[in-house]
Amino acid sequence: MKRSLIIIPTYNEADNVSKIIPEVLAQDEGFNVLIVDDNSPDGTAKLVKEMQKTNLRIHLIERPNKLGLGTAYVAGFRYALTHGFDLVFEMDADFSHDPKSLVKLLAKAGEYDLVIGSRYISGVNVVNWPMRRLILSYSANLYTRIITGLPVKDATAGFKCYRRAVLETFDLDSIKSNGYSFQIETNYLAWKHGFRIYEVPIVFTDRREGVSKMSKHIVFEAAWMVWKLKFRGLFSKEND
Repeated sequence: MKRSLIIIPTYNEADNVSKIIPEVLAQDEGFNVLIVDDNSPDGTAKLVKEMQKTNLRIHLIERPNKLGLGTAYVAGFRYALTHGFDLVFEMDADFSHDPKSLVKLLAKAGEYDLVIGSRYISGVNVVNWPMRRLILSYSANLYTRIITGLPVKDATAGFKCYRRAVLETFDLDSIKSNGYSFQIETNYLAWKHGFRIYEVPIVFTDRREGVSKMSKHIVFEAAWMVWKLKFRGLFSKEND
């Protein structure tokens, strides 16, 4: 059986974390959960520690302050590689990614190196988003494909499964991006290394509890990342 690690970054997710962890673990007996908590004032980490007492499949990294989504995933990737996990998943803590859809990604991970839970591969499958945010997200993905050539419909998706081999090719020290730009960058790196990418259709539902972490900075960082990757690709061709 493949050992799988589901990485869930948290900041003030006490309302969700005690609910989502059991649901994730129930999907497959090979699943483990790693919570990467950025010193949440609401006691998220404390709740996870209580759950760890009765379940060895729950893991926790506590960080000293709010360091961002991308660095949380990089910390999770390092943990997965160090502890011998075969498959590494990303997902949100707020139930916008349905834990039951994890098995869809798992099934395709037998054939593909990076599997993305995609909102846009079969139409638009987003629930409870305001139209402005939906247009922004869809346009950002179209923009990314046009500029970089990345053949992915939902390059900003945060619901993903990597084979270990993909993460082993990443220079984790060089990945400094966060939010949408982190997802774009890691997808691009996997594609440029020749890994097989597949998009599984999922339904994305806006968070049940808590407050969205979306900000203008995240959007601007993603817009710049697209051009950074474009220029990186041009210069690497010149040096070939």
